[in-house]
Amino acid sequence: MVKENTVLYKSKVFAVRIVEQYKKINEEKNEKIMSKQMLRCGTSIGANCAEAEYAISENDLLSKLYIALKEAAETLFWLDLLHDSKYLDDTEFSSLWDSCEEIRRMLSSSTKTLAAKLKN
Repeated sequence: MVKENTVLYKSKVFAVRIVEQYKKINEEKNEKIMSKQMLRCGTSIGANCAEAEYAISENDLLSKLYIALKEAAETLFWLDLLHDSKYLDDTEFSSLWDSCEEIRRMLSSSTKTLAAKLKN
């Protein structure tokens, strides 16, 4: 079982929330393009973290974590755009933004630490 304080766990929980939000935006507001982008990158964070668990080297691990970090940054962009376009209300936006930003910070810290280790 994955521990609740790990980036893998948090990114999976976040992915489930993104899927739920995607369905809601599609059903209630009939928005398909931006929400699909949010779905793709929001679920990709966890997928890349899962791949990182089985990296074949530290360089492979770093690569997967960097991809997850980039996906988190992209997810923040789409959340912001959906909010500014009135597809996400303030409460939905704040909750998803805060969760994604926490994951982004965790990934940023992990990539910086591992990159520094590999440099030495």
